[in-house]
Amino acid sequence: MRPHSTTVQATTEPTTALVRVLSLMDNASRAIGRPDARLLAVSKTRDAQAIARLADAGQHTFGENYVQEALPKIAALRELGLEWHLIGHLQSNKADAAARAFDWVQTVDRIKLVTALARHRPEPLPPLNVLIQVNIDDETSKSGCHPHDITTLADAIASQPRLRLRGLMAIPAPDPDMRRRRTAFRAMADLFKTLQHDHPGIDTLSMGMSEDFIEAIEEGATMVRVGSLLFGPRPPKSESHA
Repeated sequence: MRPHSTTVQATTEPTTALVRVLSLMDNASRAIGRPDARLLAVSKTRDAQAIARLADAGQHTFGENYVQEALPKIAALRELGLEWHLIGHLQSNKADAAARAFDWVQTVDRIKLVTALARHRPEPLPPLNVLIQVNIDDETSKSGCHPHDITTLADAIASQPRLRLRGLMAIPAPDPDMRRRRTAFRAMADLFKTLQHDHPGIDTLSMGMSEDFIEAIEEGATMVRVGSLLFGPRPPKSESHA
Protein backbone atom coordinates (compact mmCIF):
# COMPACT_ATOMS: atom_id res chain seq x y z
CA MET A 1 0.00 0.00 0.00
CA ARG A 2 1.24 3.48 -0.87
CA PRO A 3 2.32 5.46 2.23
CA HIS A 4 0.28 8.58 2.89
CA SER A 5 1.66 11.90 4.08
CA THR A 6 -0.78 11.87 6.97
CA THR A 7 1.00 8.83 8.43
CA VAL A 8 4.46 10.44 8.44
CA GLN A 9 5.80 11.24 11.88
CA ALA A 10 7.87 14.37 12.46
CA THR A 11 11.42 13.96 13.71
CA THR A 12 13.87 16.45 15.14
CA GLU A 13 16.86 14.94 13.30
CA PRO A 14 17.22 17.08 10.15
CA THR A 15 18.95 14.59 7.86
CA THR A 16 16.55 11.77 8.73
CA ALA A 17 13.52 14.02 8.29
CA LEU A 18 14.73 15.40 4.98
CA VAL A 19 15.55 11.98 3.53
CA ARG A 20 12.16 10.65 4.60
CA VAL A 21 10.18 13.50 3.03
CA LEU A 22 12.23 13.45 -0.19
CA SER A 23 11.75 9.69 -0.46
CA LEU A 24 7.97 10.04 -0.15
CA MET A 25 8.00 12.80 -2.75
CA ASP A 26 10.09 10.70 -5.13
CA ASN A 27 7.78 7.70 -4.72
CA ALA A 28 4.72 9.85 -5.43
CA SER A 29 6.30 11.35 -8.54
CA ARG A 30 7.44 7.97 -9.85
CA ALA A 31 3.97 6.51 -9.33
CA ILE A 32 2.45 9.03 -11.71
CA GLY A 33 5.39 9.25 -14.10
CA ARG A 34 6.16 12.93 -13.51
CA PRO A 35 9.45 14.69 -12.68
CA ASP A 36 10.18 15.13 -8.99
CA ALA A 37 8.46 18.07 -7.33
CA ARG A 38 10.59 20.66 -5.53
CA LEU A 39 10.59 20.75 -1.74
CA LEU A 40 10.16 24.10 0.00
CA ALA A 41 11.00 23.89 3.70
CA VAL A 42 8.62 26.13 5.63
CA SER A 43 10.81 27.80 8.23
CA LYS A 44 8.37 30.25 9.79
CA THR A 45 8.76 30.36 13.60
CA ARG A 46 12.12 28.54 13.29
CA ASP A 47 15.37 30.22 14.25
CA ALA A 48 18.43 30.62 12.07
CA GLN A 49 20.21 27.73 13.80
CA ALA A 50 17.42 25.28 12.94
CA ILE A 51 17.43 26.45 9.33
CA ALA A 52 21.22 26.11 9.15
CA ARG A 53 20.99 22.51 10.40
CA LEU A 54 18.53 21.61 7.67
CA ALA A 55 20.69 23.42 5.12
CA ASP A 56 23.65 21.33 6.26
CA ALA A 57 21.52 18.25 5.57
CA GLY A 58 21.10 19.41 1.96
CA GLN A 59 17.97 21.57 1.83
CA HIS A 60 18.43 24.79 -0.14
CA THR A 61 15.00 26.46 -0.42
CA PHE A 62 13.08 27.92 2.53
CA GLY A 63 9.71 29.63 2.91
CA GLU A 64 8.76 32.37 5.35
CA ASN A 65 5.35 33.84 6.14
CA TYR A 66 6.30 37.23 7.54
CA VAL A 67 8.73 39.71 6.03
CA GLN A 68 9.86 41.17 9.36
CA GLU A 69 10.47 37.74 10.90
CA ALA A 70 12.41 36.57 7.85
CA LEU A 71 14.77 39.51 7.36
CA PRO A 72 17.16 38.80 10.26
CA LYS A 73 17.30 35.11 9.33
CA ILE A 74 18.05 35.90 5.70
CA ALA A 75 20.83 38.25 6.81
CA ALA A 76 22.29 35.78 9.32
CA LEU A 77 22.41 32.94 6.78
CA ARG A 78 23.41 34.93 3.71
CA GLU A 79 26.75 33.10 3.30
CA LEU A 80 24.90 29.79 2.86
CA GLY A 81 23.45 30.96 -0.47
CA LEU A 82 19.91 29.81 0.35
CA GLU A 83 16.85 30.52 -1.78
CA TRP A 84 14.09 32.37 0.10
CA HIS A 85 10.38 32.32 -0.73
CA LEU A 86 7.72 34.54 0.81
CA ILE A 87 4.64 32.35 1.25
CA GLY A 88 2.53 34.51 3.57
CA HIS A 89 0.15 37.35 2.79
CA LEU A 90 2.09 40.42 1.68
CA GLN A 91 0.95 43.88 2.70
CA SER A 92 1.68 46.61 0.19
CA ASN A 93 3.79 48.55 2.70
CA LYS A 94 6.12 45.53 3.00
CA ALA A 95 6.59 45.15 -0.77
CA ASP A 96 9.80 47.21 -0.74
CA ALA A 97 11.52 44.93 1.79
CA ALA A 98 10.14 41.76 0.18
CA ALA A 99 11.34 42.75 -3.29
CA ARG A 100 14.84 43.37 -1.96
CA ALA A 101 15.24 40.34 0.33
CA PHE A 102 13.41 37.41 -1.26
CA ASP A 103 14.10 35.34 -4.37
CA TRP A 104 10.44 34.39 -4.79
CA VAL A 105 7.10 35.87 -3.74
CA GLN A 106 4.39 33.20 -3.94
CA THR A 107 1.44 35.28 -2.76
CA VAL A 108 0.78 37.92 -5.39
CA ASP A 109 -2.99 38.35 -5.62
CA ARG A 110 -3.60 41.95 -6.75
CA ILE A 111 -2.29 44.43 -9.28
CA LYS A 112 -1.10 46.85 -6.60
CA LEU A 113 1.44 44.25 -5.42
CA VAL A 114 2.67 43.62 -8.96
CA THR A 115 3.44 47.30 -9.43
CA ALA A 116 5.06 47.69 -6.01
CA LEU A 117 7.29 44.61 -6.29
CA ALA A 118 8.45 45.58 -9.77
CA ARG A 119 9.23 49.11 -8.66
CA HIS A 120 11.31 48.02 -5.68
CA ARG A 121 13.22 45.07 -7.16
CA PRO A 122 16.86 46.30 -7.32
CA GLU A 123 18.54 46.32 -10.72
CA PRO A 124 21.64 44.31 -9.66
CA LEU A 125 19.41 41.38 -8.66
CA PRO A 126 17.80 39.02 -11.16
CA PRO A 127 14.06 39.45 -11.76
CA LEU A 128 11.92 38.47 -8.78
CA ASN A 129 10.19 35.11 -9.27
CA VAL A 130 6.46 35.48 -8.74
CA LEU A 131 3.53 33.11 -8.24
CA ILE A 132 -0.11 34.13 -8.35
CA GLN A 133 -1.97 33.00 -5.23
CA VAL A 134 -5.43 31.65 -6.03
CA ASN A 135 -8.25 31.36 -3.50
CA ILE A 136 -9.38 28.09 -5.02
CA ASP A 137 -12.06 27.31 -2.43
CA ASP A 138 -13.39 30.90 -2.25
CA GLU A 139 -12.73 31.17 1.49
CA THR A 140 -13.62 34.59 2.84
CA SER A 141 -10.84 34.43 5.46
CA LYS A 142 -8.09 33.52 3.00
CA SER A 143 -5.99 35.65 0.66
CA GLY A 144 -5.72 34.93 -3.03
CA CYS A 145 -7.34 36.08 -6.24
CA HIS A 146 -10.45 34.64 -7.86
CA PRO A 147 -9.63 32.20 -10.66
CA HIS A 148 -11.21 34.63 -13.14
CA ASP A 149 -8.54 37.21 -12.25
CA ILE A 150 -5.55 35.00 -13.08
CA THR A 151 -5.20 36.14 -16.69
CA THR A 152 -5.18 39.83 -15.82
CA LEU A 153 -2.61 39.35 -13.07
CA ALA A 154 -0.43 37.08 -15.21
CA ASP A 155 -0.35 39.57 -18.07
CA ALA A 156 0.53 42.37 -15.66
CA ILE A 157 3.38 40.38 -14.12
CA ALA A 158 4.72 39.29 -17.50
CA SER A 159 4.84 42.91 -18.64
CA GLN A 160 7.23 43.86 -15.82
CA PRO A 161 10.92 43.30 -16.69
CA ARG A 162 11.87 43.19 -12.99
CA LEU A 163 9.46 40.30 -12.35
CA ARG A 164 9.35 36.75 -13.70
CA LEU A 165 6.04 34.93 -13.78
CA ARG A 166 6.60 31.33 -12.64
CA GLY A 167 3.08 29.99 -12.04
CA LEU A 168 0.39 29.53 -9.41
CA MET A 169 0.11 28.88 -5.68
CA ALA A 170 -2.84 27.81 -3.51
CA ILE A 171 -3.71 26.78 0.02
CA PRO A 172 -6.88 24.68 -0.30
CA ALA A 173 -9.27 24.51 2.63
CA PRO A 174 -8.07 22.01 5.28
CA ASP A 175 -11.00 19.69 4.69
CA PRO A 176 -10.73 16.42 6.66
CA ASP A 177 -12.10 14.65 3.59
CA MET A 178 -9.01 14.25 1.39
CA ARG A 179 -11.22 13.68 -1.64
CA ARG A 180 -12.36 17.29 -1.43
CA ARG A 181 -8.78 18.49 -1.16
CA ARG A 182 -7.93 16.46 -4.24
CA THR A 183 -10.77 18.22 -6.06
CA ALA A 184 -9.17 21.57 -5.21
CA PHE A 185 -5.74 20.32 -6.29
CA ARG A 186 -7.16 19.10 -9.61
CA ALA A 187 -8.87 22.45 -10.16
CA MET A 188 -5.55 24.20 -9.59
CA ALA A 189 -3.82 21.83 -12.01
CA ASP A 190 -6.42 22.70 -14.67
CA LEU A 191 -5.88 26.44 -14.08
CA PHE A 192 -2.13 25.91 -14.33
CA LYS A 193 -2.44 24.12 -17.68
CA THR A 194 -4.63 26.92 -18.99
CA LEU A 195 -2.11 29.53 -17.89
CA GLN A 196 0.72 27.57 -19.51
CA HIS A 197 -1.05 27.91 -22.84
CA ASP A 198 -0.78 31.71 -22.68
CA HIS A 199 2.54 31.84 -20.80
CA PRO A 200 4.56 28.77 -21.88
CA GLY A 201 7.51 29.71 -19.67
CA ILE A 202 5.74 29.06 -16.37
CA ASP A 203 6.85 25.94 -14.53
CA THR A 204 5.62 26.04 -10.93
CA LEU A 205 2.40 24.90 -9.27
CA SER A 206 2.92 25.31 -5.53
CA MET A 207 0.39 23.42 -3.42
CA GLY A 208 0.37 20.79 -0.70
CA MET A 209 1.70 20.89 2.86
CA SER A 210 2.81 18.44 5.53
CA GLU A 211 -0.44 16.50 5.75
CA ASP A 212 -1.35 16.40 2.07
CA PHE A 213 1.81 16.88 -0.01
CA ILE A 214 1.67 13.38 -1.47
CA GLU A 215 -1.87 13.91 -2.71
CA ALA A 216 -0.87 17.31 -4.09
CA ILE A 217 1.99 15.77 -6.08
CA GLU A 218 -0.32 13.08 -7.43
CA GLU A 219 -2.67 15.79 -8.68
CA GLY A 220 0.04 17.87 -10.36
CA ALA A 221 1.99 19.95 -7.83
CA THR A 222 5.53 20.81 -8.92
CA MET A 223 6.42 22.34 -5.53
CA VAL A 224 5.23 21.39 -2.04
CA ARG A 225 5.58 23.37 1.19
CA VAL A 226 6.54 21.23 4.20
CA GLY A 227 7.35 22.48 7.69
CA SER A 228 6.59 20.35 10.73
CA LEU A 229 7.72 17.07 9.14
CA LEU A 230 11.15 18.60 8.60
CA PHE A 231 11.60 20.72 11.71
CA GLY A 232 9.43 18.91 14.24
CA PRO A 233 6.57 20.49 16.22
CA ARG A 234 6.42 24.26 16.23
CA PRO A 235 7.78 26.02 19.32
CA PRO A 236 5.31 27.71 21.71
CA LYS A 237 4.09 31.12 20.53
CA SER A 238 6.18 32.91 23.13
CA GLU A 239 9.30 31.43 21.49
CA SER A 240 8.13 31.54 17.89
CA HIS A 241 10.11 34.51 16.55
CA ALA A 242 13.79 34.34 15.69
